[in-house]
Amino acid sequence: MLDRQPDTQGTITGIGSADHSDAPARRPPTPGKVGFVGLGHMGTVMAANLAAAGCYVIGYVRRQEQMGRVQGLGVTPTMDIAELFDCEVVVSMLPDDAAVRGVVFGGYDTEGLAAGLVPGAIHLSMSTISTAAAAECASEHARRGQGYVAAPVFGNPDAARARQLFVVAAGAAIDVERCRLLTDNLGQTFVVGDDPAQANLIKLLGNIMTATTLEVLGETVTVLRKRGFDPKRFIDILTSTMFAGRVHRIYGNKIVEESYAPGFVMPLALKDVRLALAEAEKAGVPMPSATLVRDRLTAGIARGHAGLDWTALALVAEEESEADGRST
Repeated sequence: MLDRQPDTQGTITGIGSADHSDAPARRPPTPGKVGFVGLGHMGTVMAANLAAAGCYVIGYVRRQEQMGRVQGLGVTPTMDIAELFDCEVVVSMLPDDAAVRGVVFGGYDTEGLAAGLVPGAIHLSMSTISTAAAAECASEHARRGQGYVAAPVFGNPDAARARQLFVVAAGAAIDVERCRLLTDNLGQTFVVGDDPAQANLIKLLGNIMTATTLEVLGETVTVLRKRGFDPKRFIDILTSTMFAGRVHRIYGNKIVEESYAPGFVMPLALKDVRLALAEAEKAGVPMPSATLVRDRLTAGIARGHAGLDWTALALVAEEESEADGRST
């Protein structure tokens, strides 16, 4: 829980509005009122945690049938994004660049956050997006006297429920500090600077490291099975010694158990790998391991595994081994 207690109106005491004296004369944002856009598997848990911590959270939903589910989590649902415009902080947890741009800049029938939020409000973008999209959003919010903090997360819905996400935050120091009342309640916050794009670059490269780890784990487990050895014993030994990190422990066991239930599904993983490769190309850095993982994810999706978690890279490795066996 937060170390700042909710006040009598159910808001987190201590989230104060910054002074934007040069901004247009409009009402200030409502202190402690938090908006949430992107109530998917991760976003739903995160919004519920913020509500449980004492925030007044209002969540934007697109369909009427979602209203009851969201309300049951302690979040006030709305189908009108304009009801978020007086929030002090609006959190977005969306799948890709297009979705984030749509929410920030608006569409043909909806006003975006940039046009609607009041000066002094903050858009806390927790989505995994490109550095270019982050820079565009930050620039537009700054132009309108609003704050923009990029804070993508490492972790899955289980980690979110346990408030064990790793949040990588970047933006103006005063805005990051205001948002820490929220991000620290979701997990552990790492502040990496004042350029929001840097947080997204770190997240993309971190996901590449995870994806290549899953590829190697999948290949290794396939070798062990082909040689008649119990891969569980191997994973237990390695994760108790040289590879004791969360990725090896959590995903290694899922691969051994062939537990590929939907989580971080392959198309989203492929999106992140492609974004990371684009960043590497800008820097003039070859990433052959990431290129391989991109191709393996593409193959997995083509074989009908799009609905599976990215641990299903191990399933692709197994299928490849069977194909090689038939060709000899």
